[in-house]
Amino acid sequence: MSREKPRTIVHVDMDAFFTSIEQLDNEDYRGKPVVVGADPKGGKGRGVVAASSYEARKYGIHSAMPISRAYRLCPDAIYLRPRFSRYSEVSHQVMEILDSFSPLVEQLSIDEAFMDCTGTENLFGPPIELGRRIKDTIRDETNLTASVGIATNKSIAKIASDLQKPDGLTICQPGMERKFLSPLPLEKLWGAGEKTVAFLHDRGFKTIGDVGAQPLHELERILGKWGTHLWHLANGMDDRPVITERRRKSISEEITFDEDVTDSEILREAILSIADRLSRRMRQLGIRGRTVTLKIRLEGFVTFTRAHTVNRPMDDMFTIRDTALKLYENFDRRGKRVRLIGIGVSNLEDETEERIQQLELFGSDEEASIPSPKREALEKILDELKENFGDHVSRASLIDPEKSR
Repeated sequence: MSREKPRTIVHVDMDAFFTSIEQLDNEDYRGKPVVVGADPKGGKGRGVVAASSYEARKYGIHSAMPISRAYRLCPDAIYLRPRFSRYSEVSHQVMEILDSFSPLVEQLSIDEAFMDCTGTENLFGPPIELGRRIKDTIRDETNLTASVGIATNKSIAKIASDLQKPDGLTICQPGMERKFLSPLPLEKLWGAGEKTVAFLHDRGFKTIGDVGAQPLHELERILGKWGTHLWHLANGMDDRPVITERRRKSISEEITFDEDVTDSEILREAILSIADRLSRRMRQLGIRGRTVTLKIRLEGFVTFTRAHTVNRPMDDMFTIRDTALKLYENFDRRGKRVRLIGIGVSNLEDETEERIQQLELFGSDEEASIPSPKREALEKILDELKENFGDHVSRASLIDPEKSR
């Protein structure tokens, strides 16, 4: 009786993707600490770090860190605002490269993906040669580096890609899964979050091997069904397939104010600005959505969300703006100041899907908010102008008359 051939699962993770692109596009940034994210405003900025270069990480700067703290750690770093259209362009290029190695590619995020390369040995050679060819092709075509992990399943491949960053290639041979995982710190186990790791540390678990060696029923006792899942992963068992049609679930934009805001007019202007940016990103990505969610964070970091689902998929500024404004007007913040405001769109679908007939959003008295073909044409023209001339082009409603004099 023949045994089933082990899978060859590859995880590709681009190295410091956002900041590497910035250093690629501007040679003056190379070899220097670069931080992409909010404006630090001399250490008084609000918002967070989106990405940091390896040079910046030496100072302790990492993603999701408050930008003010990043500035205190390294005030001489180069601080840049994100250029999502550029990152998306390079991401698309990378994913096309991966498609040339396997038809089974599951994109996890803008800079990482799984591939199922089982049975490609005759085309690309054994795993070590496959990994090198993937890395070399990415470097040759993008001038960027990627770290690659190869194993018999997704969880180990993802762990492997992180072990020798940057520009790493790590392979776990079939049959060596438990030996490969056992000495690694518990934090490396994909699927174990900070709270779970802290919980297990308190109970004496330090390595992935500690979890794998524990009787299954004991982990089930302390963690329930999640304990079953972690036990299997810690023992190198993961039969999840590479899913080639994973969809983005939502897309969002937000603004963190320099000072907490009480003025409703400022908040309405912020909603318009966010709706403009968000709708443009959606059109660039070729996606539409049905559910608009307004996010409001008040002083004291208390956060609220309000959502409304429209009758048709949309990607235009007008519908997003009008829906978010109605949600804002119906929200009682009881006089509290606003720290952050954001808009998200979910229930997404690709623009190639059949477009449903445009229906009223709130009733006949709101028909002006429903985008007509003329409005859609205007949105397209604005997108093209912004693409050619950058942010110097803006909607008249977003221009500050005082600053334009």
